[in-house]
Amino acid sequence: MTLQELLSEVAVRAWKYSSGMSQRRVAPRAEDVAKLDKLGGALPEDSCDSATVLGLLDEVGSPATVATTGGRYFGFVTGGALPAALAANWMAGAWDQNAGLFVMSPVGARLEEITANWLCQIFGLPAGCGCGFVTGATMANFTGLAAARHALLKRAGWDVEADGLFGAPPLTVVVGAEVHVSVLKALSMLGLGRARLLSVPTDDQGRIRPDQIPALDERTIICLQAGNVNTGAFDDARKICGRAHQAGAWVHVDGAFGLWAAAAPPRSHLVVGYCDADSWATDFHKWLNVPYDSGMAFVRDPEHLQAAMMIGAAYLQTSSQREPAFFTPEASRRARAVEVWAALRSLGRKGLAEMIERNCQQATRFAAGLQGAGYSILNEVVLNQVLVSFGDDSTTQRVVSEVQKDGTCWCGGTNWHGSAAMRISVSSWATTDQDVETSLAAIVRIAREVKGSTQSAQG
Repeated sequence: MTLQELLSEVAVRAWKYSSGMSQRRVAPRAEDVAKLDKLGGALPEDSCDSATVLGLLDEVGSPATVATTGGRYFGFVTGGALPAALAANWMAGAWDQNAGLFVMSPVGARLEEITANWLCQIFGLPAGCGCGFVTGATMANFTGLAAARHALLKRAGWDVEADGLFGAPPLTVVVGAEVHVSVLKALSMLGLGRARLLSVPTDDQGRIRPDQIPALDERTIICLQAGNVNTGAFDDARKICGRAHQAGAWVHVDGAFGLWAAAAPPRSHLVVGYCDADSWATDFHKWLNVPYDSGMAFVRDPEHLQAAMMIGAAYLQTSSQREPAFFTPEASRRARAVEVWAALRSLGRKGLAEMIERNCQQATRFAAGLQGAGYSILNEVVLNQVLVSFGDDSTTQRVVSEVQKDGTCWCGGTNWHGSAAMRISVSSWATTDQDVETSLAAIVRIAREVKGSTQSAQG
């Protein structure tokens, strides 16, 4: 089979998979997952033609996927893949560009500059921020916090990139009690630890209580959240940034999905004050709906980011152009900006705003429908997150499990302030109002079945 025939075959198989998304289960059947063993076994001794490999991958692998690109997946704040972004991802795969240096991929480097500029405008961030295209929010947090570590230790007369942390002046890191695990992982990888963090109490929505923040100084990093992963709530950035900067502290924002509220005028009040921070992290494979993996770190002063990420060697041919590898942890990497550019170019400001706002309104509809059916909504639905309880912890956990098994939609479970809850995250361009109604009906039906079976067992 020629390359042209093979790529045509891929297109046919991918279209068949995508076009059947609305008719398929969201979670795969157990028997389809079990068949994945067919992909294993001993590594074959002989070569195999590409068409056979593709056929095996599709016929065994496709039934065992989770339909995250469809309209009824509401787990883990996962977006789908916009048509333009998916197509651009395929093109980027054909290009197979190493986006580390301008000389290796002029198009990759230039698209990073263009896209970063657009994103700073969308989020209301300072023009000229240092920007690094990374895998997602974990590495975006890592990158932004690495710049913070560099800046604060440089101020104290310490070169952390050259001398490491052995004997370095201590830094203080302040986080909210509801800090996301990606921030904790980033801090641990940076040698700033988890056990020595100062944790600030939060309110009933998971927002940092400003009156409980400890004394800050010029060697303090304070981490804020734009969008609590359970409730969607936002810390009071205006108040906290003002206090932090008076003390000389660095403010880092974990805005994996919440920063996108800036793109939708009805939600933009939620991010007031966040432009005053020093570094920001976000995902593109969440609310921008591009294929995995894709995220970005922004740093107000690009010199701090570049100093933290700089690499150099005699064989690396650099130029007067922006060199992408100087702004990210990776050197060799795929050209992630390609599909980000395509998503933004296809949506435009109005399309992006409409997508964000539509998902928020759909979340509100979920909350209203479940509350109307007699179940408790545990959060203020300000964005795209809904927390619901179906009674006691055991009942709620059973409903979550049965919804996932049912296959109509997929919602995750969580623990909120000591109680079990179902977490509904609406962040896909593909979600229609009918998807919401279909999913609501399934959740309510299953919740009533669980309650009925519990009552029968007790009777």
